[in-house]
Parts: sequence; C-alpha cells; structure tokens
Amino acid sequence: MYDLAIIGAGWAGFNAALKAKQAGLKACLIEKADIGGTCLNLGCIPTKTLCQSAKIYSLAKKSAHFGIEIISSHPDFIKIQERKDRIIRQLRSGMQSVLTGVDFFNAEAFVLSKNEIRAGDKTLKTKFILAACGSRPLELSAFKFNALNILSSNDMLGIKEIPQSLLIIGGGVIGIEFASIFSAFGTKVTVAEKMSQLIPGIDSEAARKIEAIFKKKGIIVKTNTDANSLNQQEYNLTLVCVGRAPCAENLGLANAGVNTERGRVIVDDFLKTSVDNIYAAGDCTAKIMLAHFAAYQGRIAVENMLSPDKPKRIDCANIPNCIFTEPEIASVGLSEDEAKNKGLDIRIDKFDFLGSGMARILEETEGFIKLVSDKKTGLLLGACIIGPKATELIGTLTLAITNRLKLSQIKDTVFGHPTLCESINEAIK
Repeated sequence: MYDLAIIGAGWAGFNAALKAKQAGLKACLIEKADIGGTCLNLGCIPTKTLCQSAKIYSLAKKSAHFGIEIISSHPDFIKIQERKDRIIRQLRSGMQSVLTGVDFFNAEAFVLSKNEIRAGDKTLKTKFILAACGSRPLELSAFKFNALNILSSNDMLGIKEIPQSLLIIGGGVIGIEFASIFSAFGTKVTVAEKMSQLIPGIDSEAARKIEAIFKKKGIIVKTNTDANSLNQQEYNLTLVCVGRAPCAENLGLANAGVNTERGRVIVDDFLKTSVDNIYAAGDCTAKIMLAHFAAYQGRIAVENMLSPDKPKRIDCANIPNCIFTEPEIASVGLSEDEAKNKGLDIRIDKFDFLGSGMARILEETEGFIKLVSDKKTGLLLGACIIGPKATELIGTLTLAITNRLKLSQIKDTVFGHPTLCESINEAIK
C-alpha cells in the first residue's frame, strides 16, 4: 500500500511528489500524458520560449540603436519550434530524474474508492489521495476548436508556420502573450476582448499602458467587443483564449464521496476535500490558475496530510502574477483599484523607467513601477510593474509584502547601480 497516490504530474503533483519523497513517504505519481503537465508541455515553458525568440528577433531589428549593423534577419519558425520542443524534452527528462524513489505510472487514473485507484490495468491501494489533474482551455460554442483555423492555446503551440493574420478572442494573460509573440514575428494581430480593458482584473493604468504600446506596435485592440460581431473569414487563424476549465469530472472522485462542481474539486482552506484522506491541488481546485501557486498548493497539501492537527491554511493574498508580453507586466498584492474599492487610506509611489539608467542602456524605457502602501503604517500592500524584466523585479516586492516590510525599510535598502532593481528604491519618495 502507498502512503500517497498523486493523480497528475503537473506542477502541483510533481512538487507534492517531491515533498512526499523528502518526508519519507511511499508515494506514486499517475499521469496519463507527459510529465510536467500544462506548464511544461502546453503552457509556461513553451510560450516563454517563444517569447524569448520573439524578443531576440525584435532586438535584431533594432540592433542599429546599439551600434550593431545586422544586414538582414528573419525568423526561422521551424527552428524556433524545434528549440521550444528541445527545451521541453530536456526539462521533462530532468523532472523524471529527480523523481527517483517515487513510482511513476504513465496511465489514466480512475478513483475506485477512498483508498483505491485504477491506473491503467493496475489497482493501487493508498492511505491518501491527492487530485492534481489540472485544467484545459475553455471553448466557445460559436468557435469550436477544430485544430485547423480555430485553435486553442494548445493547438497554437504546434503550428508549423507564422500566420499572416491572427484573430485572438480573449485579451487575458494567454491571449496578450500570444499577441505579443506573433506581432513581433510580423503577423497582423487583432485582439478582441469582451471587457472594457485588456487583462481584466489587473491594475487599470497598466492595462491602458499595454494597450497603448500594443497599438504602437500595430496590434489592433478591440475592447468591449463580442467576438461574434467580427468576420472570422478576414483572418488566417483564430485563437480562442477565454480562460481555462478544471477537468476533474471524469476522475471517479464521486466513487469516494468527494464533492465536485462543474469539474472543480471543492476543497477547504487546507486543501482537504469532503473526504478526510483526499486532498486536491492546482488548477483542478479553480482557485488561482498559476503554476507557481499550484506548486505551493502541492507542497502544503502533503504537509497537511502529515500534520492534520496543525494544518497550514493556503495564503492566496501574495501570489505574484507574471505576464511575458513585450514589455513584461507583473503584480503582487493589492492593486490601486482594489485598495480603493476596499476603502483603504493608501499612498501611491511611482517611478517611470524613462528615469532609469539601465532601462536606457537596454533601450527599454516604456513602463513604470507602482507601489501601493498603507498611508498610516507605511506597510507595502501591493505593487504593479510594466517594463523591462518586470517578472523578475516582482520577486523582490513579493518578498517585501510577504514579510510585511514598510516603505521606509525598502528605502533604507541599498540596491546595486546601474540596475533595474534600484528603480524600486527610486519609486519611494
């Protein structure tokens, strides 16, 4: 009998398996597809690999600004895709190697009871079960995926050539990352978003800034737009990016008495389901669908199995959100809009990258850093960055918020010069 059987080898399941291994548990990991889940195979890693290729191509086109003359440059999309696939294979192999000591079943899982799982043709007995079965792209009834001209984000990663024109339905994180990538490669991109701004829920000033930058790049942005009003025939490809749906509906969890709702596994603040020995983590809980949050959930779920008398509550407040457009966008904690809606008495500090020496050296001066703090206590409550290396810079501010630092403590910290990171200090007046 296993101490723990984990269903799904994405970022939640993988990190849970590592935690179980470290704790000396006899664990198994069941995955019907490839190890790494959406993040490694169809999400974070492949899209960011394409982002980097797009960035290199953009830099090559403006190399003259750096005193470097490149006579000609063009994207070789076949080689770009080959590099992406090679990186995925390398990382997948690395993940497999560190799981030594955890039994891996490359099979479809089905829960038979609270202590039994069928994995392919095997029946496994276990003390605990962790469901980490992930999510899938949402489909629209009027735009059914056909893998030909109406694509999901999964399909988009496998295309063989750069399209001349691309309609992206959905101006959320996934949609605008693809818009940024393919616009850089020369595709005529249109983004249609039903809400009043791109990336609904993000700081409204940052949303307006990325929309303005997109328009400068030639990307057509249509907010407050129903996709049904657009003529799909005008575009080579249509990419539907309207969110993701948890996919636990065919897992057999009802056989164990686990409560689910529209494919979502219902958990409490400690990641326990309605059955004491069954937990869930990652996208299938439909909380925050981010790989790093899933990894965090996976680790906490195992810790709570081991210490049921002193369980840890999941903290959703200070999870960084990273968007790999050009320029990048990142945020953590409360946005200015959220703080105002809560009626908090706040202070806003801001620094424009035009004033950064390193940003000028990089020729990436679009954007700003915005800090939201409590006016009375000086505690940092939130931050938003749009600009160069925003997804790296947000880590410093995540650490500050998590450890309840005040603006004065950040201001007293000496940052290196010339760096982008010193812009955090410069933002505080």
